[in-house]
Formats: sequence, C-alpha cells, structure tokens
Amino acid sequence: MQLEGSCHCGSVRFSVESSSPVPFMRCYCSICRKTAGGGGYAINLGADAGTLQVRGKRHLRKYQAVLREEGQPDRQSSGQRHFCGRCGSALWLWDPQWPELVHPHASAIDTPLPVPPENAHILLDSKANWVAVEGKRGDPRFDRYPDFSLAEWHERHAARKKN
Repeated sequence: MQLEGSCHCGSVRFSVESSSPVPFMRCYCSICRKTAGGGGYAINLGADAGTLQVRGKRHLRKYQAVLREEGQPDRQSSGQRHFCGRCGSALWLWDPQWPELVHPHASAIDTPLPVPPENAHILLDSKANWVAVEGKRGDPRFDRYPDFSLAEWHERHAARKKN
C-alpha cells in the first residue's frame, strides 16, 4: 500500500510503500512516549525504506536517544527518529541495524489506514503511571518486546482473513 504522510505544518511530506500498514502495535516505552506519544504511547508502521521519498528534506531533523539501563553505561541508540524541525511532528524511525525498513508514525500518515483487528501493547514495563492501557478485551500485552515481528503479526492476521 502506498502511504502519503506529512508533518503538521506541511514543510515535510513523504511517501513510502508498506506491506504492513495496519496500525496495531502501541509502544509505551519512554522514548516513544516522550518523542511522539501524546496518549502515552506511539504507533509505528512498517515500510520499505528503499521506497521512501521525501520533500522538504531541509526541514528534517533527527534524534538518537540515549539508552540508560541499570548497571550499564549509557549508550546512544542506533535508531534515528526523524521529525520536522519547524513544527516538531514525529515522522518516522529508521535504524541502520535493519536498513531495509523504515517505521513511519501512524500519526503522520495522511492516507486512510486499515482498522486493526487488535492492538498489541508493548514495553508496558516502562509505561508512565498516569497511562491507562486501553484496548479490546484479549489484546496481547507485553512487558518487553513481543515474541513476534511486525511481518509475523501481519502474516498471522492475513491467514485468519483467508479462513
């Protein structure tokens, strides 16, 4: 599915091809919450980084979070969170560990997206105390990362649609 996205002020516009455009995974980690999650979580999609086309690149900025783990020295995340330098809108995450992928924020997508059959709630062990985990009864919930990838979730749900 071809996705079109933009920042709030319109200075940055982008398009990308996604085989996984269903906004199903809500991340409650402190990085997502503080950089993009007004509701206490952020929703990222999966897309093909090779198809990313950007207009307004001069307004793009990127942020690489500092990872702090107890008993470990601080280190910089390899993940690059791209945002508009004019209005601050979170746009996408790209990580050189997985160079073929880009993860646009669902909130930046202008194309109508499919409604997910469920929401996976991840990294609940770092959610803020004021955040209530909402969702459908039976939504999968994980304190850490789930034991499945975006692609595996989409494969599983595509198989359910065929049955």
